[in-house]
Amino acid sequence: MSELREVVSSGNHLAALAGAEAGCRFMAGYPITPSSEVIEQMSDLLPALGGVTIQMEDEIAAVAAAIGAGMSGERTMTATSGPGISLKAENLGLAQMTEVPLVVINVMRGGPSTGLPTRVSQGDVRQAKNPSHGDYRSITLCAGNLAECYTETVRAFNLADRFMQPVFVLLDETIGHMHGKAMIPTAEAVKAGIVPRKQFDGAPEDYHPYECEQDQPAVLNKMFTGYRYHFTGLHHDKNGFPTEEIETCRKLIQRLEDKVMMHTDELELNEEFMLDDMTGAEGEVLIIAYGSVSLAAKEAIRHLRADGVKAGLFRPITLWPSPAESIKKYTDMIKNVLCVELNIRQYTEEVERVSSRLDIEGLFKVNGRPISPYEIVNKVKEVF
Repeated sequence: MSELREVVSSGNHLAALAGAEAGCRFMAGYPITPSSEVIEQMSDLLPALGGVTIQMEDEIAAVAAAIGAGMSGERTMTATSGPGISLKAENLGLAQMTEVPLVVINVMRGGPSTGLPTRVSQGDVRQAKNPSHGDYRSITLCAGNLAECYTETVRAFNLADRFMQPVFVLLDETIGHMHGKAMIPTAEAVKAGIVPRKQFDGAPEDYHPYECEQDQPAVLNKMFTGYRYHFTGLHHDKNGFPTEEIETCRKLIQRLEDKVMMHTDELELNEEFMLDDMTGAEGEVLIIAYGSVSLAAKEAIRHLRADGVKAGLFRPITLWPSPAESIKKYTDMIKNVLCVELNIRQYTEEVERVSSRLDIEGLFKVNGRPISPYEIVNKVKEVF
């Protein structure tokens, strides 16, 4: 039996299908353009699988309900766009502090505020890095084609259970509403690849969910199975009860950082398109793009190469934590670097940081329209 199947669908519907087939059995959301099709599709899929989809009264209630389902032990998700993330921010911080796994689909649109609800943007990249206050490390994946709307959502559920925290999947209006053919894993292959969260199987009196190695997440057993613990957004001890003990507080917050940053090898995923023949020779061009913009970048690279310009694409699929060493490898090798984004420098600033370079060129658009291949071609010829 083939491990892949052919489907014709949209990005939003594929994200919903991925959730259902990855074991999600609860979704709470609130309709918001351009993500509404995700909860619409889940309202059809989950009841047939014994699950529940609820349209809540607002974005805050939606993420609170989803977190509650995650606390009980279910795989759970919510979907929204940038304004919804702004409203969910406080509760997303609660999920980080209590270490509750949750998948958050963000189909990006123009902002700030209400912005351009029906138009495309990548304006939530910086927000995804720090959606709530405090010290922790966000995990953010970004789909660059229809198939990845499915595969990255599946990966997000496994990562959420592995690291016990919210995981973001960024789509954008273009790719969320794009309709076409995609090759995706079979439902059987996805089910076989599910990695559930760890469980403690010792005596209940020996169970301390937040007493774990400094680079590991909490172990939260399913509710109503005889194991007791406490949830709080306050700094807490090994059983989840509030504390101000100095060393306990320090170790807790440091662990929220370490459990992610000491295992970035499990998170990093990139695409390198036409980079295998790059040597750092004069005139070579490195384009860095992600999401739907990478589709235009690939077409632009084909045109540039036909015109005699050796260009290639580096596309981070895991945006946060950033693939710092991989970015630096190419920015050290190739002089001419162009970042292309549907925002103003939100990821370019990270490229500058990790490369220690301030000569990175940029092509940015924030008027709700996509970037065309020819805009990229013309920019390369203009600046290099």
